Amino acid sequence: QVQLVESGGGLVQAGGSLRLSCAASGRTFSSGGMGWFRQAPGKERAVVAAIRWGGGRVYYEDSVKGRFTISRDNAKNTVYLQMNSLKPEDTAVYYCAATSLNYIPMVTNGYDYWGQGTQVTVSS
Repeated sequence: QVQLVESGGGLVQAGGSLRLSCAASGRTFSSGGMGWFRQAPGKERAVVAAIRWGGGRVYYEDSVKGRFTISRDNAKNTVYLQMNSLKPEDTAVYYCAATSLNYIPMVTNGYDYWGQGTQVTVSS
């Protein structure tokens, strides 16, 4: 059974940085990809960034381009989200998700497995 465990969330002031980690276990991830999503109160869960395990194109939502960086460590089956220049509007629960598809889905139903989520709060 696949498990995804996020860590690294917390409270930070605007302009600060956080690094989220998502450790995957239960199978060998050599294909497919991983996505980071976020969900703020009263809003739908939406993709923030995504990456394929095999490399190639990565995706960023427009509001995080230039501030967030997604990366992966295939040997550790871990995906990271480095978040810099954080803004109050980045406040949300952040989820990582795994897809077996060979492209990067932009919607939640393209992903097979989900982590439990980690809270990120950015104070002004």
